Amino acid sequence: MKTSFANRENAKPRWFLVDADGVVLGRLASTVADIVRGKNKPDFTPHADTGDFVVVINARKVRLSGKKETQKTYTTFSTYVGGQKIESVERVRARHPELLIERAVKGMVPHTRLGRAQLRKLKVYADATHPHQAQLLEALSIS
Repeated sequence: MKTSFANRENAKPRWFLVDADGVVLGRLASTVADIVRGKNKPDFTPHADTGDFVVVINARKVRLSGKKETQKTYTTFSTYVGGQKIESVERVRARHPELLIERAVKGMVPHTRLGRAQLRKLKVYADATHPHQAQLLEALSIS
């Protein structure tokens, strides 16, 4: 008997459509991260990019539980003196709502070259319109 490993050549990626309207951010991010990594497939291989593409719409309407809307902060640092920027969820949602989902999913994939390649399969849009009509998206519901 031989053990077969999945690789990029024999993986057939599918496209999923997720509506983030009213869905809690953590549940959405963990489900999307599993799909992008390919952990939902029976032939999951940790060292190969066998995940599927995910299109998330209505990122502006994603929900956060508890008091995270006002208390959670995102911190960035430019490595220069005085280059630290702190931003609340309210400001991020007003400025660039896609970042909420992208940052949450980014923290749940490996922090390697493979993880960065898998993150390219995530497409997030603030509203219900997206340019991926031709990919024959399968609707995925997250409760």
